[in-house]
Amino acid sequence: MPEGKAVKTMFAGIAAKYDSANHLLSGCFDFYWRYRLSQKVKAARPESVIDLATGSGDVAFKLRDQLPNSCTIKGMDFCLPMLEEARRKSQVQEKYAALDFELGDCMDLPLEDNCCDAVTLSFGLRNFENRRQGLQEILRILKPKGTLFVLEFTQPLWVLRPFYYAYLNYCLPWVARFATGDKAAYDYLAGSIAEFPKRSELAQELKTAGFSTVTHQGMTGSVVALHCASKASAK
Repeated sequence: MPEGKAVKTMFAGIAAKYDSANHLLSGCFDFYWRYRLSQKVKAARPESVIDLATGSGDVAFKLRDQLPNSCTIKGMDFCLPMLEEARRKSQVQEKYAALDFELGDCMDLPLEDNCCDAVTLSFGLRNFENRRQGLQEILRILKPKGTLFVLEFTQPLWVLRPFYYAYLNYCLPWVARFATGDKAAYDYLAGSIAEFPKRSELAQELKTAGFSTVTHQGMTGSVVALHCASKASAK
């Protein structure tokens, strides 16, 4: 698993161009993936949501679009330059101005036990220095019957794999160098996707960490998966 300090430094270096690179490299499918995530969260009717590894805030903004104003939404990230991008963007439109973006490391969150109904985590789980520790920390802050929504890259359908991995290993880093000036950051991205567990394996990791019910659904040829993991009710 990656070293947290190195990941933080890497994201700090690409913060200013992170959004445009994401849109370009995903073929703008990132908009669709965030929409699908927000719809799942909306169906759960949470009163409070923590968006972890919020980065430049796009998931938090989409949640604000979809959820009632009575639902509180807080974005957290351990990379200050990314948070500064999120805060800057939140001031552009009045409806986002009240969104709260705070520093927080998923390995040791500055939050009380049982403090939120839902946690969202988009394309951040691969970057955890210790996945089990991070997942247990998320479990701690969720209220009983609360839900973790994980949007993450996964292993695509077998028919797509030769083309997908050719894109990841040979095309993506060079396109990313053009878009951000930092090829190394996206060399890391390609490697982290290839090494990440399959959907069934991640589901088992979630259960091992203490989540009671886990479901998962592939999207876009299973290039991306949405995992929903619930915390058991209080005894």
